Amino acid sequence: MEILETQEELRNARHIAGLHFKCSDCGKVKPVQTEGGTGYGYYPENNRPICYACCAIRDQESMMETGRGLLYLVGEWPLEIEVVNWPGTLRFKPHYWRKGSHNIARTRYDVWFTGPDGKPWHGTQYGEMTQICRCRRIKG
Repeated sequence: MEILETQEELRNARHIAGLHFKCSDCGKVKPVQTEGGTGYGYYPENNRPICYACCAIRDQESMMETGRGLLYLVGEWPLEIEVVNWPGTLRFKPHYWRKGSHNIARTRYDVWFTGPDGKPWHGTQYGEMTQICRCRRIKG
């Protein structure tokens, strides 16, 4: 079993069944996914892979520390929407949402949800051709 530990090794390898990577955060050896994503991501500070579960932990910690998050608004509007991180391992179900207009992007979606710290958060997505939802903790 081949275990890859760097971004360069993973980029040069053919992603086929039997290939594994070692998560630089949790240290677990996990299989590289061959469909629907790779099973790992990277952060700018190093070139070591991080599993999707550890991405959720890092995103959650960052949100609680900074009070901001760059997430994605996904699902069928309006009843099945969720606010998620890039791999979809951190998920928040909005308890209130609103579709409005925007002078440049034409549409604007606002969602309110309870964040990882148990406090109220607000997210905004501009336009129809994106899922990017800029979120921040709000007072209240």
